Amino acid sequence: MQLGAFYPLSRNHNGPEYRDQDPAAFGPNSLLLQSSRHYLNIRYTLLPYLYTLFYRAHTLGETVARPLVHEFYQDPATWAVHEQFLWGPGLLITPVLYEGKEEAKAYIPDAIWYDYETGLAVQWRKQFIDMPLPRDRIGLHLRGGYIFPIQEPNITTEASRKNPLGLIVALDYKREAKGQLYWDDGVSKGTVSEKNYLLYDFSVTSNHLQAKIINGNYVDPNNIMFTDIRILGMDKEPTDCNVLFNGNKISTSTCNYNASAKVLIISNLTGLKLGQEFSIEWKLVVNDLEKFNCFPEDPAVSEERCKQRGCLWEQTTAPGVPICFYDTIPQYAASNIQYQPTGITMDLTLLENSTSAQAAAAPRVVSDPLSGKINSLRLSVTYHTENMLQVKIYSTSNKRYEVPVPLNIPSSPLGYSENCLYDVSVKTNPFGLQIQRKSSGTVIWDTQLPGFTFSEMFLSISTRLPSHYIYGFGETDHTSLRRNMSWNTWGMFARDEPPLYKKNSYGVHPYYMALEDNSNAHGVLLLNSNAMDVTLQPTPALTYRTIGGILDFYMVLGPTPELVTQQYTQLIGRPAMPPYWALGFQLSRYGYQSDAEIGNLYSAMVAARIPYDVQHVDIDYMDRKLDFTLSPNFQNLSVLINQMKTNGMRFILVLDPAISGNETHYLTFTRGQENNVFIKWPDSNDIVWGKVWPELPNVNVDGSLDLETQLKLYRAYVAFPDFLRSSTASWWKKEIEELYSNPREPQKSLKFDGLRIDMNEPSNFVDGAVGGCRSEILNNPPYMPDLEARNVGLSSKTLCMESEQILPDGSRVQHYDVHSLYGWSQTRPTYEAMQEVTGERGIVITRSTFPSSGRWGGHWLGDNTAAWDQLRKSIIGMMEFSLFGIPYTGADICGFFGDAEYEMCIRWMQLGAFYPFSRNHNTAGTRRQDPVSWNSTFEGYARNVLLIRYALLPYLYTLMHKAHTEGSTVIRPLLYEFTDDNTTWDIDHQFMLGPAILISPVLESDTFEIRAYFPRARWYKLLTGSGNNSAGEWKTLEAPLDHINLHIRGGYILPWQVPGMNTYFSRRNFMGLTVALDNDGKAEGQLFWDDGQSIGEYKPPKN
Repeated sequence: MQLGAFYPLSRNHNGPEYRDQDPAAFGPNSLLLQSSRHYLNIRYTLLPYLYTLFYRAHTLGETVARPLVHEFYQDPATWAVHEQFLWGPGLLITPVLYEGKEEAKAYIPDAIWYDYETGLAVQWRKQFIDMPLPRDRIGLHLRGGYIFPIQEPNITTEASRKNPLGLIVALDYKREAKGQLYWDDGVSKGTVSEKNYLLYDFSVTSNHLQAKIINGNYVDPNNIMFTDIRILGMDKEPTDCNVLFNGNKISTSTCNYNASAKVLIISNLTGLKLGQEFSIEWKLVVNDLEKFNCFPEDPAVSEERCKQRGCLWEQTTAPGVPICFYDTIPQYAASNIQYQPTGITMDLTLLENSTSAQAAAAPRVVSDPLSGKINSLRLSVTYHTENMLQVKIYSTSNKRYEVPVPLNIPSSPLGYSENCLYDVSVKTNPFGLQIQRKSSGTVIWDTQLPGFTFSEMFLSISTRLPSHYIYGFGETDHTSLRRNMSWNTWGMFARDEPPLYKKNSYGVHPYYMALEDNSNAHGVLLLNSNAMDVTLQPTPALTYRTIGGILDFYMVLGPTPELVTQQYTQLIGRPAMPPYWALGFQLSRYGYQSDAEIGNLYSAMVAARIPYDVQHVDIDYMDRKLDFTLSPNFQNLSVLINQMKTNGMRFILVLDPAISGNETHYLTFTRGQENNVFIKWPDSNDIVWGKVWPELPNVNVDGSLDLETQLKLYRAYVAFPDFLRSSTASWWKKEIEELYSNPREPQKSLKFDGLRIDMNEPSNFVDGAVGGCRSEILNNPPYMPDLEARNVGLSSKTLCMESEQILPDGSRVQHYDVHSLYGWSQTRPTYEAMQEVTGERGIVITRSTFPSSGRWGGHWLGDNTAAWDQLRKSIIGMMEFSLFGIPYTGADICGFFGDAEYEMCIRWMQLGAFYPFSRNHNTAGTRRQDPVSWNSTFEGYARNVLLIRYALLPYLYTLMHKAHTEGSTVIRPLLYEFTDDNTTWDIDHQFMLGPAILISPVLESDTFEIRAYFPRARWYKLLTGSGNNSAGEWKTLEAPLDHINLHIRGGYILPWQVPGMNTYFSRRNFMGLTVALDNDGKAEGQLFWDDGQSIGEYKPPKN
């Protein structure tokens, strides 16, 4: 009976000797009777549609009941389907044909399909499924893109034909649909040949339903009206719903919108008589918060250019709101969705002409970055662990570049999801992925948003966010730890760019942590190394745009901020364990004139009894700024290093990647050529030459000339090592070994203890290459992310993007793809070489970083300026790099550029005494700013605060060990420890050292008291031991010039040691414990202790 209700000839008939089988024979309460009545009512409702199909069969020879292959002949999967059928093009009928079954093996062709009875779009598409069908159900699905005329049913057609008519409009992905209604008296001969009938054409385009009469030679005697219209798949709530008859608005009806079902019901229509044309119009207004920028490269784009891109345009005066924004019409459809114990897979297929009729009115522009979309994509969701999953979107038609950074991913995914912290569901119409935290139901990721694009050189995806509390994305300068959600865009592309507001700087970290409203936290990494930008908007939502590679996301579910960082570093690799001495205070300067100047500085520091462990030497020690050489002014550097090291001091030397090629006897370059290590032009053996610091031989540099002239007259051609090549690592290690031991001139060997690698974005003083670049599209791509060099191209201050590099497996890649990995690729071989030649743990500090750089190095926050705002923002930078898994971080104390001012430098020394990497460093041409360059008062202030640091080094070293083994943070925002107190979510002028010490520095001039927040705990002054309870409150603290406020949290035990002039001596002093009891009289703590310098004894356990 269920199936027969949809036979064109629907008749129940049997022989005389058999039992009665009409529905009534089975009893008034039988399932058969009830189901029969239900589906016969649906049949009668759809009779106008069926009658129209017969008209088309009669006049055009079309089929009425048709196989799926008739409509989807290009899909081979339909060719053998014979247990389902269609009524015309639009109604899919799936019966149960086997005894005892309550499901049917069904194929869902490539279209949007709506459940006839609920109006909901189903998520299946282009796939076989087991369709659940209880005994009283048959599968009925309406195809998107079609309009079905219906009529209120009755017991007979004679009765039903007098009832009101209606329409079911099943929208396709473009919000369009079409259909027909044929109507005559239903019984007479010759109505078609004599054209004595009504024929309507129905269509929906551009938010307009049109009922147009093709033939109107029949007047129905029953005065039938269209009274109800149901529109399925309406993805936005319409406004200004108007019915037009003869060009005039008539009083309507009711427009009811069901947002969850995406159904619009227009009911109680009056005056729409059968045989007359009418139309219905509505508007789809896009709320400002739901506007996603379709033209990010031009905020003032014209309406014409916006619509050429296929987007919507609306003028606005609201700050930041885009005037050109995406329609919600999807560009891709998800099909073949497979839910498995290990994850989810699906195909994403580009929809033909995925542009609304409204936007399509303007001609398309071929060079548009949104053009050239890839037709077939694959999306996979992998459940790696109970708290970590991966979402990967990639092309199935051609292999695209993927980031060659190894991650610590389990060898096989989970085979179950019951204990996972997350639930993943696929949304369709439009396509989107939704990730939900199981425990709270919070949706942490929802990509069912407009603008998803996957082109050859432009990829974009947006997601809703669970709150406005987003932290991360680097390396850029910004004024608060929490990201500003007011329509701000941040670029990421490694660049030699000093910290300035919103400018993309040295490293790239496409990673953020989000706090959810219920205080849970999660983190998201996009593993993509191409130039990109991200936009944060107050929806709250996030849009990623990158110009290459694939979309490869990793999510960790915490649920606490500290657990998020631990899980993230488990994924990317735990931070390197620094040697104990690297936690001591360090001095550096670009502009030392000789080794004697360093020796005098050391003597002055010793005389002032200011603790100090490490002396850095910048490129001044090099001959003409060539790596692995020694300047005549530093001929005694080897002697000085050895002398200072006998007193427990350590040395860190700088190395730059660029190697001079304008030399005749420069073995570093010669060996590099022999080992084929330098970056070259594609399909060529020619080196890509640039210019950086190295100077030509036999020239006298006139420093008074402008930089451009100096560059032209004095700078040598330099080659850039390709650190992705396997051979480069061996060559680089050999050169570092030569620097350390210098077998030809042992008296010039430099027994360094650590290395600082600079200029490794890589920085180039000419744009691209000497002589220019050769590929316009790679250096000036169709979409240029929101970078500092947006107006001049990607090659600004670096290499040409078409430069070729070689991965360890021998595959060739463009610098365009791997540019931001340059510093990352240099860090590991530098770290390994440093350990091999010194035989000790050592330290590497790198300027350019990428996720997992912390496994081999620390980071300084770059060439900052001697300014109060940079002092303040250094806290943000440190906390951010804690988030990124690089805890050994600090800023140049007192600033790199500009002359430091006395009060600011004092306050910076006080703050910098609690940087994990604590170094005073500045540039040539500025005044000295080391602690002994001011006066005795300054020396006293510096000495006192550094003595506190040195006393706390056992605690700091223990934190570093926990970071190395567990991925814990060292410097951490207050929100990490007090997540339940949302006041802490915005605090970035104070910070925690581990879980136990609260640091509240002075960050403004002429300030001698501060407001500091004390979360709920018992707090003790570190220096006096006096304690007070706090219920979570702000307090005013005195802050004289000689004082930084330090407080210990009750419940913790701090190991400490009597400080010495450096760690060599302090490690020999007696130790103690400070026990800060909580209100229950309890406290706990840890101490990690080893020899402070050996390699490999305390590697983190393997996963």
